[in-house]
Amino acid sequence: MKAFDYARATQLSQALDRKAKPVAGGTNLLDLMKLEVETPERLVDINRIGLDGISADETGLRIGALVRNADCAADMRVRRDYPLLARAILAGASPQLRNRATTGGNLCQRTRCAYFMRLGTRCNKREPGSGCDALGGINREHAIFGASDACIATYPGDMAVALSALDAQVGIEGRDGARQVPVRDFHRLPGEDPQQDNVLRPGEIITGVTLPEPVGGTQLYRKVRDRASYAFALVSIAAVIDLDEGRISRADLAFGSVAHKPWHDPEVGQVLLGQRPSDRVFAEAAEVLTRHARGQGQNDFKIPLLRRSLIAVLREATGTGGHNVQNL
Repeated sequence: MKAFDYARATQLSQALDRKAKPVAGGTNLLDLMKLEVETPERLVDINRIGLDGISADETGLRIGALVRNADCAADMRVRRDYPLLARAILAGASPQLRNRATTGGNLCQRTRCAYFMRLGTRCNKREPGSGCDALGGINREHAIFGASDACIATYPGDMAVALSALDAQVGIEGRDGARQVPVRDFHRLPGEDPQQDNVLRPGEIITGVTLPEPVGGTQLYRKVRDRASYAFALVSIAAVIDLDEGRISRADLAFGSVAHKPWHDPEVGQVLLGQRPSDRVFAEAAEVLTRHARGQGQNDFKIPLLRRSLIAVLREATGTGGHNVQNL
């Protein structure tokens, strides 16, 4: 780890330092600093600037950027009105990490691509213009949507996938003022400059996340992974599904570990709206979802895996059975 300066902020204005890297739980940043993937010259500790509360008003539920993941998942309002979020958080990491990780830090976590994490390999995200060794390399866990010739890494988190399905807003504060960004627009696709993960500008920090009014319906989070605990997803699905008189009246879906950001395709929900639940309708939605999916060789299996996983989630959410669609 390279030497760095450290400062402790006691108010929000002190955290808005364009030359410093904010740190709260540090569960991702400090790992990257130890590997010298991240080498900030200055850290500013933001743990004492507030932003650690959960509050409700007529617009919904606001979760401060410094709320620990464990506290968010345990909050009774989250468990009652947004169980999808609680389930996604509890599907990620270990209890020890959830006790330290924060809402804002979770949104800002970086990819777990092995080439990004390992100095000596080519990675445009870590060293712009150097190339991408994941292309043609070990890419079993990499993106099938939204990738580019510069980067095929995936966003690894669970919480943001749930927030995308719930259509949350991210509050951001900087020297130029405050702004709200839909969580679906917060993370970026790689394009030609994959080193920029999200829309945060230098000197800006996340102040919180706002969930809309309670959405109801059946809320599910399914994480498909190599082992049942402490593993990142191969694919994940966050779903909010509601029925009215036997027809699907709401279908908000987001997908994780398949792109550089939580993946949201509104056309998938449009296929489902107004339909009576059936394997035929579910299979059509799965086909629409994966119509532009592109494997990289070792991760080609993710495409049929995502189709089958979506069908299984839709069956569970609508309480329907049916034959197993093995050939999708």
